[in-house]
Order: sequence, then C-alpha cells, then structure tokens
Amino acid sequence: MRTEVLEVKSAAGKLLCSPVFYPSGKKLLAKGRLLSEEDIRLLDSEGHQSVAVAVLDEGEVPEEEAAVGIASQAACGSMEIRLAAGGRANLHATENCCLLLDEQLLRMVNLSGCLTIATGENFSYAEAGSRVATVKTAPFAVCRASYEEVLRNVAEQGPLIQARPMRNPTVGVLYTDPRQGDRARQLFEGIMRTRLARIGVSVTYALTAREDEAAIAKSLEYLLRAKPTVVLVASTTAPAGPEDAVGRGISGIGCRLESFLAPVEPGNLLLLAYAGDIPVVAAPGCFRSPRPNVVDLVLPPLLARYPLSAAEISSLGHGGLLQ
Repeated sequence: MRTEVLEVKSAAGKLLCSPVFYPSGKKLLAKGRLLSEEDIRLLDSEGHQSVAVAVLDEGEVPEEEAAVGIASQAACGSMEIRLAAGGRANLHATENCCLLLDEQLLRMVNLSGCLTIATGENFSYAEAGSRVATVKTAPFAVCRASYEEVLRNVAEQGPLIQARPMRNPTVGVLYTDPRQGDRARQLFEGIMRTRLARIGVSVTYALTAREDEAAIAKSLEYLLRAKPTVVLVASTTAPAGPEDAVGRGISGIGCRLESFLAPVEPGNLLLLAYAGDIPVVAAPGCFRSPRPNVVDLVLPPLLARYPLSAAEISSLGHGGLLQ
C-alpha cells in the first residue's frame, strides 16, 4: 500500500488515508473511509482541494471487504453484519439468543496478525439488537495471502461464533422443602423471577413438593408432561446430589445424570440431568439471593436447546468452575 495526494474531484472511490477536519477542529471525515460522490461534494464545499488517499497493491484486500468476508464466514445463526468505520464489521443479534464460541479457532484467528475478532463470553445471553462480536482488520488493507488463509481455516473448522436463538423457551420450576413445598415457593419465587428476567424469560409452570423421593419424582413427571425447555428444582436444602432426596427423585424417573459437583456457592452444588432431551437442573440455595452464580451461566445454552456436557460446565466462568 502506498499513499498518494489527489485532487478532491478525482478521489471518489479511494480510501481516505488521514482524517479531514473542519476549520473549527471538528472531524469532517474519518480515515479509512471509502470516499463517495457525496463525500467529494462535501470536501469541495468546505474548500478542500486535495486529499491523501491510500492506494492498494495487487496483493491486498480492502479493509471493509476483508472484515465483511471474515465475519460472513465465521458467524452463523441469528446475527446480522453492520459495517463500521475503520475496517470493522460488527455482528448484532437479531433475536434473543445464546452465544456459542469455538475458542480454539478464535485464538488461532487472532494470532494471524491481519485481523482481530472480539466476542462476548461463550454460552452468554445476548438480547436482540445487542452487539455480540466485532471483526477488526489491519488499517486500510490486509495481505491477500493472510486473508485467504484465515478464510480457509474458518471455512474448514468453523463456525467460529454461533448465535443460537432462544425461541419460545418455557421454564418449569419445582419448589421443594423437607416440611412443606409452599415454604420454598414463598422464599424463592421473587428471586427466581428476578434471575429469569435477566435472560428475558419467566416461569411457565410451577409446582411445590415435600422433599422426599416419591413426591419429587411424581411432581417432576407431571412437569415433564408439559415438555418445558428446562426444569429447575429449587430446594431449601443443600447440597443437591445423587444420593439425597432430590437426586434420587430425579434418577427415579429415568433421568440421565450429566454433571454433579459444580459449585453454586459455598456448601451448595449443581446437579444437571436429562429427561430425554429436557434438562433438569437442581441447585439448592442458588435462589436465596439474586447474585449471579453458576445457574446464570448454564441457563442461556439450555434455554437455547443446546445440550451442555459435564466437560463444558467444568470450563464455565473465569478459569473454570472446578479449578
């Protein structure tokens, strides 16, 4: 790439190499802008006779083309690309969704040297309209060979980022207490509502049960008949485990235990099981406070109907929950 100074009237279609300012010092046009006929008229009206533009060599790709090309190849799902100044392609969610990342591929791309991709956290909730990622290229132009190598790697190993939609999710809740299920509901219902509202959902079905194996199994079977997207068991006791009343009730109806021992808070552990393809999450104590905990991490992918594995749960959070 080289820099040339051209007359304003012959600079249409060229990349602006440096910013242009009004006499007052306010920015008129930002560097990296592809000059349009309207820009040329604006520059002429402000008295500018020449501008510095970037002229690309044959082996280079314009920054906007490179950013859009990588964004289009790397992303899939409920997202749209919006161009921004400076070789940026922003990805915005088009509906409420869960963000899924291939973190190894992301690191590989970011080590390429020709561009950088910044994203939200893996398995995080993204509200419709929010920005979930940005592709930023080197200024003005990208080496074609490097660009094509990144494009090829992303095509072969991607997608790098997915926006998995949360369409019409339903939540079933079972409140349990050793003496009376209604007590658990009175304690936890408001906090449950607050926690779910953070990811744009609410309780669809709710039951209470005394905390013994038979009562829990019966109530879970009833909830599962409605085919909710996810079932939450809010218990006043701790921990949730395969050998306590909650764990025995869950396994007693044929659920497959996927994960146990992920910490919710001191003394409380998360249990994740699957009744067919419906996740059942037991996390005693996690609804005593609206403070974020592991339940907030697992709910977005589960509500987007993504089957979380034990290995994925163990890697959630900063440095992994179990480290």
